[in-house]
Amino acid sequence: MDYTAQLDVAIDRLHEEGRYRTFIDIERQNGQFPHAEWTRPDGSKQDITVWCGNDYLGMGQNPVVLDAMHEAIDATGAGSGGTRNISGTTVYHKKLEAELANLHEKEEALLFTSAYIANDATLSTLPKLFPGLIIYSDATNHASMIEGVRRNGGAKRIFRHNDVAHLRELLAADDPAAPKLIAFESIYSMDGDFGPIEAICDLADEFGALTYIDEVHAVGMYGPRGAGVAERDGLMHRLDIINGTLAKAYGVMGGYIAASAKMCDAIRSYAPGFIFTTSLPPAIAAGAAASVKHLKTAQELRDSQQLQAKILKMRLKGLGLPIIDHGSHIVPVMVGNPVHTKVLSDMLLEEHGIYVQPINFPTVPRGTERLRFTPSPVHGPREMDALVKAMDALWSHCALNRAELTA
Repeated sequence: MDYTAQLDVAIDRLHEEGRYRTFIDIERQNGQFPHAEWTRPDGSKQDITVWCGNDYLGMGQNPVVLDAMHEAIDATGAGSGGTRNISGTTVYHKKLEAELANLHEKEEALLFTSAYIANDATLSTLPKLFPGLIIYSDATNHASMIEGVRRNGGAKRIFRHNDVAHLRELLAADDPAAPKLIAFESIYSMDGDFGPIEAICDLADEFGALTYIDEVHAVGMYGPRGAGVAERDGLMHRLDIINGTLAKAYGVMGGYIAASAKMCDAIRSYAPGFIFTTSLPPAIAAGAAASVKHLKTAQELRDSQQLQAKILKMRLKGLGLPIIDHGSHIVPVMVGNPVHTKVLSDMLLEEHGIYVQPINFPTVPRGTERLRFTPSPVHGPREMDALVKAMDALWSHCALNRAELTA
């Protein structure tokens, strides 16, 4: 086989389908977020505004976080020096896990290098702990959950997205004595819709199933202390395992699960993704702990972010742009064609200094390609005005359809 030619075929296919992805070389400017500097392919520099970042609350530049990281790196150096089992557990890791357990009102929390690894490692390990386990997974769960369920060697059932009736049918069809787990999300990040947490917990109680919820896009953002949608709705006590990230609203890096002490002990003892991975640098753990602690009492940031999202949705709707609005902080604008989506993204960046990455297959189904905006408290009126005017102009320039405006 001509391996190089085969690679060309694979990459050319992506170009032909309009979904070849490129890295945008940007340098975030501390104290100036959402502003950044883009290095163009020709090496020239351009100031841009980032509208697609996951640092939802600007915590990546919050002095509380930066001070904690500076102190930790001065005290301990750069890396952790090992896996958690072999010299890689420090006081910073333990403090962070204690903050997370407290946040979710669970006995313990277990830290991973990312929420992807936390999902994959945990879901792929659970059948080792519960022989014969059947996992019921929402059809639009994140890739990390899908991968963990796929390779765990156990039985799986896929229920239609947020379809509680279909989930009930699947649960009822299986052996009542078999161990079961329902895996789902609180906020699905591409459409910004919410999972039916209470209804799923009711089914779990009825059929004797464990519950596993991914709160990645909700932690820091919802609930009186930022523990997520389950906290907002008073349901955390009904969830057995909560997955979250430190790389979005908390502005740093890492992922975790929060659960009972025995569950965390079993996962850390059996999950290869935990056992064989070098632990996070102490400075990262210190910054994340400071961020989690700070956001437990920073409701004003959550309120400001929600207000910004509502304003952006209202203004884009006023232009007749086809947005999806499920009431969350995520603002998807539907384009429906990968080539058009890429063109819009390129023109926003090159002509208006606005960076929003095109979202296409396999992240979303074909025909549902979109631009996904994530407003934050640090996006001010000037940035909002520039975005809305640019979208209005480019939508007309590309002759894309608008919804009929009503009085």
